[in-house]
Amino acid sequence: MPDIITFLTYRNQAEEAARFYTSVFPDSRITRITHYPDLGPSFPIKAGTVMTVEFTLSGRRFTALNGGPQFSFTQGISIAAICENQQQVDEYWNKFVAAGGKPVACGWITDHFGVSWQIDPKVLIDLIGDADRARAAKAMQAMMTMVKIDGDEIRRAVGG
Repeated sequence: MPDIITFLTYRNQAEEAARFYTSVFPDSRITRITHYPDLGPSFPIKAGTVMTVEFTLSGRRFTALNGGPQFSFTQGISIAAICENQQQVDEYWNKFVAAGGKPVACGWITDHFGVSWQIDPKVLIDLIGDADRARAAKAMQAMMTMVKIDGDEIRRAVGG
């Protein structure tokens, strides 16, 4: 089986991003940093500059690359942090906001590097996938009114 790794390309903030992310989530660490070799005077990135940062977030592998000014992120892809409880949602959300993250809607937040995250309680995922479609719809309708997801409010909305 191949190793499946999330690969994120930054303009020039790979190491800063990896250090931030590993400070937010438990069981996280930087595992390797590589540097660009001298690729000649026409290569736009200076030799010795950080090229890649390999890291784990809650045991999952990621690689961040400094790719230059032509790279940016869109909301077309996001990283989901599915939290066991509201305390975790609040903790992670607040860390992203404190670092300059921009809340979007429905549990989405764009971090200060431009990466989109979904910080959601597990109860939301469970309820919007409920076999009772009426309960699932109530959960979804409640979620659509929120910026940061409130799991207790989602439970109340579905009546339990």
